[in-house]
Amino acid sequence: MSFNNLDQLYRQVIMDHYKTPRNKGALESNSINIEMNNPTCGDRIQLTLQVEDNIVKDAKFDGEGCSISMASASMMTQAVKGKDVETALQLSHIFSDMMLGKEYDDSIDLGDIEALQGVSQFPARIKCATLAWKAMEKGVKSEEKS
Repeated sequence: MSFNNLDQLYRQVIMDHYKTPRNKGALESNSINIEMNNPTCGDRIQLTLQVEDNIVKDAKFDGEGCSISMASASMMTQAVKGKDVETALQLSHIFSDMMLGKEYDDSIDLGDIEALQGVSQFPARIKCATLAWKAMEKGVKSEEKS
């Protein structure tokens, strides 16, 4: 597959998650609530996580922002649901390395998340892509402390 075809496929995946977000909404009881925003561009997210026995049982988000931040939130919630906290944090670190253009552990299948790797070429958009991931990290770390 040529670079242009791959780039087009990635754009389609991002727009699909933006237009039809997965796990949009909020969880009710026994959930961790995290609100974060990116003041430089106005993206904001409310993430709710249900963590039981060190497993992310469920994850939902709400908020508003650009296509990259909302698609990334959709992808992140899909990626961490059902994972143990350590794996969720590992995915977040891999994603962060990918956004910063660093070498990252590609032994883990990132699925749709790989569609965001092109964002690393646009430094101003990296914070958009990582906002939901930072919220998830903050949430699971606050849960570990309780």
